[in-house]
Order: sequence, then C-alpha cells, then structure tokens
Amino acid sequence: MSNTPSKHDNPLLDFSDLPRFGEIRPEHITPALDILLADAAAAVERAAEPITPASWADVVEPVERATEPLSRAWGVVGHLNAVADTPELRAVYGENLPRVTEFWSSVGQNLALYEKYKALHASSDFSSLTGERKKILGNAVRDFRLSGAELPEDQKPHFAELQEKQAGLSKAFSDHVLDATNAYAYLVEAGDEAQLAGLPEDVIEAAKEAAEREGKTGYKFTLHFPSYFPIMQYSENRAMRETIYRAYVTRASELGPQYGNGKPEWDNTAVLADQLKLRAEEAHMLGYNNFAEVSLAPKMAESPAQVMAFLEDLATRARPHAEHDWKELREFAANELGMSELHPWDMTFAAERLRQKRYSFSENEVKQYFPEDVVFKGLFKVTETLFGVRIRRDEAAVWHPDVRFFRVENQDDGLVAQFYLDLYAREGKRGGAWMDDARGRHKHTHGSVQTPVAYLTCNFSAPVGGKPACFTHDEVITLFHEFGHGLHHMLTRVDELGVSGINGVEWDAVELPSQFMENFCWEWDVLSDMTSHVDTAKPLPRDLFDKMLAAKNFQSGLGTLRQIVFSMFDMQLHTGFDASGTKNATELASEINERFHVVPQAPFSRWPNTFSHIFAGGYAAGYYSYKWAEVLSADAYAAFEEAAQAASGSVLDQATGMRYRKEILEVGGSRPAMESFKAFRGREPSIDALLRHNGMMPAATH
Repeated sequence: MSNTPSKHDNPLLDFSDLPRFGEIRPEHITPALDILLADAAAAVERAAEPITPASWADVVEPVERATEPLSRAWGVVGHLNAVADTPELRAVYGENLPRVTEFWSSVGQNLALYEKYKALHASSDFSSLTGERKKILGNAVRDFRLSGAELPEDQKPHFAELQEKQAGLSKAFSDHVLDATNAYAYLVEAGDEAQLAGLPEDVIEAAKEAAEREGKTGYKFTLHFPSYFPIMQYSENRAMRETIYRAYVTRASELGPQYGNGKPEWDNTAVLADQLKLRAEEAHMLGYNNFAEVSLAPKMAESPAQVMAFLEDLATRARPHAEHDWKELREFAANELGMSELHPWDMTFAAERLRQKRYSFSENEVKQYFPEDVVFKGLFKVTETLFGVRIRRDEAAVWHPDVRFFRVENQDDGLVAQFYLDLYAREGKRGGAWMDDARGRHKHTHGSVQTPVAYLTCNFSAPVGGKPACFTHDEVITLFHEFGHGLHHMLTRVDELGVSGINGVEWDAVELPSQFMENFCWEWDVLSDMTSHVDTAKPLPRDLFDKMLAAKNFQSGLGTLRQIVFSMFDMQLHTGFDASGTKNATELASEINERFHVVPQAPFSRWPNTFSHIFAGGYAAGYYSYKWAEVLSADAYAAFEEAAQAASGSVLDQATGMRYRKEILEVGGSRPAMESFKAFRGREPSIDALLRHNGMMPAATH
C-alpha cells in the first residue's frame, strides 16, 4: 500500500480556512502540486480554446479561480522553506520549484490566452468593466509581453528554460547565504569572560544559552544579526570584532570555508554571475537593451537613466553631510579611543561610543524600555487610532511555538484581516525581516469575501534569562516598517484579487506604507505610551527621548550614501555589466563605493555575495525603490505633521489617518500609485520632506 496522502487528507489541499501548519509535511507537497498544477493547466487550456468567448467570465475568472489555490499552496511551502528549513523540506522544495516555474512560464507564453486578454482589452465590453478590472487587464497584457508571449514559438522553450534556471539560481543563492550564516560559530570558553568586555548582559546570556543548547560550556556567538550586530556595536575586544566582521562580509564567497578538495563552500560568486547572464539574455530576447529596462517596465520609474539621475542627485545632496560624519568619526576614534586608523570592524563601535558621548545615552540603555508586549500595545494603539480598527489575539495552527496570531476588526467587530507574527531569530530561518501574504482579499463568485491574511517575520533576539524580549529602537522601527506592509495588504477594500492589497502595486511604490509607519517611532505621543522599563516598569524619560531625537540623524549622511551604493550597484549590474568580462561584481561594488561613498570598502568584503534582495528577493534593478518610496513616505507623513500643527496637536490625527487609509491603503493596486498619492496629498511628491527628516535641509521657518 502507498503511504502517499490522498487529496482528502492532504492539508495543502484544504483551502476552507487558514493553512494547517501543524500537519503539513514534506511528503504532502508533491502530491498536492500534482493536483493543483493539473487543475490550473486544464483551466488555462479551456480559456485559451478558440471556442471560448473572450470575456471576463469565460477567461479571466476561471483562470484566476484555478491558479489561486496553486499560488496559496506554493506560498505556504515557500514560507515554510524560509522560516522552518529542514533538509527534507529543502529537497522537496527544490524538486518542485522547476515544475511551478515551468507552469507560470507556460501561462505567460501562451499566445492563444494572450490573444483572449488582448481581444477583451480591445472589445466594446472593456468600457463596461470596473476600473479595477481594467487595471488587471492592462497589467496582464503588459505581463504577457514581459513573459515572452510575443516571441516566435521556436524561441519560447529557451525563454522558459531561462526562467527555470533563474528560479533555481535564486534558491541556490538564498540557501548558500542561510547555510553560511548557520555554519559559523565563535566560541568563548568559560573562564575567558574578559573577551566579553563591553557586551550587554542580555547578549552574553543569549550566547551562554546558545552554547548550553549544544551541551557546551562558555558562550556561542553567530552571524545571525541579533548576535553579530551587538558585537560590532559594543565589544571592546577589537580582535573579536575583526574576526566576526571578516566572517560576516565574506559569507557565501570564495573567502569562506573550504571543502576538503580546497574549493570554497556555499560560494555565490558563480551563482551571481550566472544569474546576471541569464537576465541579460532574457532582456535581449524581449527586445530590451538590458534587464533594468525589463525590471522598470511595471514600475513608476520610467528608465534606468531617470533612476540613476535621482540617485546621483540624492548622493550630491548627502555627500557634504557624509564627509562631515566621516571626519568627525575618525577624529573621535583617534582622540578618544586611541585608534589612529579606523578599520571597518571599528566603525560601528566607534559610532556607538561617539553617540554615547555626544548624546549621553546608549542604544542598550534605550532597549530596556522596549519590552515586546509594551511595544505591541503601542503599535496597535497607533493603528487603531489612525485607521479605525481593533486588533485582538486569535488562534491558528502555527509552524513554531513562538509564532503568534492576531485578527484585525472594524469597530463593528467585523473581521477585516488576520496576521501571523514570527519575531525571533533561530536556526533554519532566513535572516532579515519581511511581510508576505498568506492569502489576498477577493470576492467569490457566490458573493462572500475572502479576508486577507499576512505573515510578518522578523529576526529579533528571543527572551533570555526569564525576562521578556526587549527590542532596540532600530528593531521597533523595523517592526513598524513590516507592519506598514501588512496594513497595505490587510486594509484593502478591493475585491479583485489581482489588484487587492499589495497586488498590482508598482514595486517602487510598495515601500511607501512601510516607511511611512517608521515615522511614528520618533513621536513622543507614541513612545510615551509604548515604553516600560523591563526592570522598573517606568516609562521612557522625556529627557532620554529628547536625546534620542537629537541623535535621530546621527550619521544620516553616511547611511544615505551606503544605501545609494547598494542602489547604484544594483542598477549598474543590470544595465549592461558583463560578469564574464574583465571585471567581476566585487570589483564593480568597490568602484561604486569609491565613487559615491566617503568610507573606503574593506578589500576582502564580498557583500554582493549576500545581497539577497536582488539575487533572491525580487528587487533586481529595483533596490533604488527604498529611497524612491522614502520620498513618497516622508511627504505623506508630512500631512500628519501639518494636521498636528493646524488642529489636533498630535500626529495621531484620525481624520488624516482615515483619509490615508482610504486613498493609499484601501485602493491597493487598483490605480497607479502616483494617482493614489495625489489623491491623498493633493499634489505630486516633493523631496523636501525626505531631506528635512534626514537632517539634510533646514526646517522651514514659520
């Protein structure tokens, strides 16, 4: 008898409610996809038949109805692959990734289906469609072209092969980064506690618990961010900082650990180069000059030249501030810390010491005022006050005991959305922070509405020593950022799946709601309600907040140039850079850094090899969107500042919040992002608010 689960008992095939995370096993994945891929392919085939009328009800709706379960099930698998990696899951995910990629490539290249969409777009019926459906059709026609539907039939198999190879390379890139991060450990022996000088108690306690989990005495430090970054920031052991810094910036490169045969382990150098070649070939097959042009086709930005001009303008404005920051840091390190030369592994440490001296506080001191439950109370209060909702704990199956689940309701108790919260770093979980959708909002043909569900994932320090987890202020900002993405997904009122929530939103506008939420982390009205010292329960003192505010733009010039280096590197990589030529990606990164930054890059740094945003995360030729959307978000937030000055005295102005909800969050991708922005602000965005928020422009006088 076969042990393969039947359709009836396969949890991946149950779409009646939330995913059954406690029951999903690797052996469920292939049988579920067998059924879902077959159903979806059959629906596409029927829609593309000559006798099928080119109508919404006969083409678009059936295809969406058959492909949504596939997307949801594969989304669950992909999510587990990111947050609960095991060898068995990784293997099955890798086996099925080509199948799923091949299916979506075949849909995008289906000329007969494309002709149906074009015919509907050009028909008299088009004018009677809702604006949302018109937007979906317009997006679909564009996406068919970008998927190779107009290619000669004899070229389509090769184009599909390019997509499949790229998907495999993205997975390999991500796996290498995760494995290289997980594999490294820096052990400090018990009795050698002098090595730990300067480190906060909770970091030391976490390292001790990490060693104990492996049956060891002493302290285990890793390259996961909650372990790595405090070492860079606080450790007085310069040799330890250098060792761990070198390990961090050489991850997944030829400078990392070697196999027994002398070859580097988890090296992304060739993966990166191959990905660039495939992207360039894809662009040329589609008739574009480079992959950046392909990437920008569905975005707000009009051309690579426009993006690079925007970045160069921002770099020019930021450079004097960065030069001042760098000069000041070097002088402080030389005069106060005895460092005649400031190495890369010294910068974060020196910056923290300078911050403490100038503003008389440390980030670790601030951290004690942000225990997680109090932070969430504050985050939820902001959301509830501005957007007229309520957030409550809820119950659902989860993939790890630490994961929590919540529901978002309107004031009449009607369910709006739900979300999972996975906060802590751990083995088998991809680094970073992100929001992803478990399912999107849409109205079923029988009239009921499917409410949206989001995943919110972070990599913060877990509770240690019997105390609640405490967040740094930067982590609080990260949490607000991801929650902003979540609100964009969850508060949509659009009933068409293709443009509800974040679906259909231009990629370079998708960061607007996330970066917008970050601003509230700098408001006394907000922080005074979301702080309680972990030991004394006292709220954040006003004088400490004032110091934080004074330090808000500490080294913002350096921070801005760092982001410009990442963005310009990404854009130049995808506008004709040839990885097989005389220069490699590391050399290009060094050149870009030399041109745009004021801080030299370590010659051994291989940061492109872990740049997962552009090689495994959908931001290829799109990393600039963080800065692009920051202009939008700063200007949107200025509306709340103006409301506080004009009337309420608080940025938590519900009238402005409800207008923002209506014009930005609720409309999702149902109209161009610039239209949504102008509907909220009454004009096009201005860069002035961003410069003012970053301390690069004097505040206007009144």
